[in-house]
Amino acid sequence: MLGGVRVAHTHGVVAHSDGDVVLHALPDALLGAAGLGDIGQHFKDTDPRWKGADSKRFVRAVMDMLRARKLRVGNADVTVLAERPKLAPVRDDIRRQVAELLEVGVENVNVKATTTEKLGFLGRAEGIAAQAVVLLVDAG
Repeated sequence: MLGGVRVAHTHGVVAHSDGDVVLHALPDALLGAAGLGDIGQHFKDTDPRWKGADSKRFVRAVMDMLRARKLRVGNADVTVLAERPKLAPVRDDIRRQVAELLEVGVENVNVKATTTEKLGFLGRAEGIAAQAVVLLVDAG
């Protein structure tokens, strides 16, 4: 899973929840921008409630927290760091899914991919990572 989209690949991610690195990076960025800590503080990986959880639940829960603080998403930029899988075939699907979850237009979501040029565990295709940056605006 990447950004809520099932991506066909020969390998998967070992994780407590569904391992969607995009939908883990987004709540982290949202929480950080709102001064609300990080994903691990709100959704502990030792909590059995999150075992195998759909990461969309994390994004939706954080969006509820933002609404309570009268904040909304202005835009989001996500970078996936991986040698494989290639994102081009699913990039638009991920953008649409993320836009829906963040309650913004698809034009306010950017998804890009990069490699580490064969360096480190990511370069050896032993893992995958994502980073996200978001802009929050006053919804009041």
